[in-house]
Parts: sequence; structure tokens; C-alpha cells
Amino acid sequence: MSDTIVAIMQPYFFPYAGYFRLLTAADHFVVLDSVQFPRRGRVHRTRVPGPVGAPEWLTLPLVHAARNTLIQDMMFTDDARTSFDQRLRRLPWLSAAKGPCADRLRTFLASPLQGALVDFLVRGLELVNDLLGIQVPLTRSSDLQVDSEMSGQNRIIAIAKAVGARRYLNLPGGRGLYQPEPFSAAGLELAFLPDYAGPYRHFLPALATEDPADLLEDILDF
Repeated sequence: MSDTIVAIMQPYFFPYAGYFRLLTAADHFVVLDSVQFPRRGRVHRTRVPGPVGAPEWLTLPLVHAARNTLIQDMMFTDDARTSFDQRLRRLPWLSAAKGPCADRLRTFLASPLQGALVDFLVRGLELVNDLLGIQVPLTRSSDLQVDSEMSGQNRIIAIAKAVGARRYLNLPGGRGLYQPEPFSAAGLELAFLPDYAGPYRHFLPALATEDPADLLEDILDF
């Protein structure tokens, strides 16, 4: 019987280092794109230093959609490339960055913004994995045979079982969402990582300027 550890998270646009700590601690990472798009979440935006250094949101341009639209169905606007380029030009630190990963990040951020948001987000997660040398497979929940009517922890349990996991690992914020008894009844162990207290909460600027080996060392330090 498999002892696979699975982590399941919505796809975020260059999330903080704690997200990648969860990813590296798993044997299999499921990108949770078959749930409702959170309009005020971090799926389509990330915190970066603004023109004068104060933190602000860098947001991807998306088509306005109904409130119950799933992440997998969110699309870029027709003028997304032009609009996003205007936002990137406001960030002097990005064009000036000379870190080992800076050129690849700028190339990625300048790539076509067309079609589904989740395609771009997954490519971003894969880019970070490649830059840091992380080798954990990614699967989209929308590609799994899971009942779309399931919600909450029942959906998470079904996804974990669909990839043959025996342990579900989550960030500490999930402690209020999940109870161990239903997981145990399904043959799964429920576990949580400790809080991330490291320095890389704004991960995109860190990737553009820092040594990837230092970032990975911080991610693995728990």
C-alpha cells in the first residue's frame, strides 16, 4: 500500500515561500483548480514592492466572470498582455534585477497571456520548481475523476484518494477547516506544517534577486 503524501492547494500567482515548503514536503502536489475562484485571494495576484518600495498587489488581468466561476474556467482579457505590461513597467526593481533567475522570470512574465488563467499559473509553479530544483509532480484536480458535487473536506479526501495518498499535508491555516476523524475513516492521516516564519513572504522579488540555493535552503528549513 502506498505511503504517498499529497498536498492540495489552489494555484497561486508566485505565492510566498511557505507554499513551496508545502510542495517540497509532499510526494504529489494537486493544483486545486476545480473550485470557485476566490476574488480576493492570491490566485491572480501577488505582493511586490511598488514604485516607491511600499508593498502592493501585482494583479493579472482577467475577464469579469460570474461569482460561481471555477478557477479552471477563468480567462485572460483580450488586452491582458498590454494591460499587464503597463503594470510591470511600474516596477523598477524587476527591470533592474540581476539575480541568477531574473532573466527567466522576466521572460515568463512577458510570455503570452491568452486563454485559461490556470495554464499560466501552473507554468509559473513549474518554473519555480525548475529554478529551485524541486522535483514534485503536479496534477490538476480538474483532471481527476472526482465528483464535482463534493465540497469542503469531502472533496479533499476524494482527491487524496484519487492519487493513492495515505497522508494529506496542509498549511497551518487549514487547522480550522479539517478534522482528523473523517480522514482517518477514509484511511488517510491528516497533518499540518508549522507556520512559515522565514524572510521570503514576497517571493517574486526574492526570485528575481536572490540565489535560488538560498531560497531552497529556507524552504526546506522546518
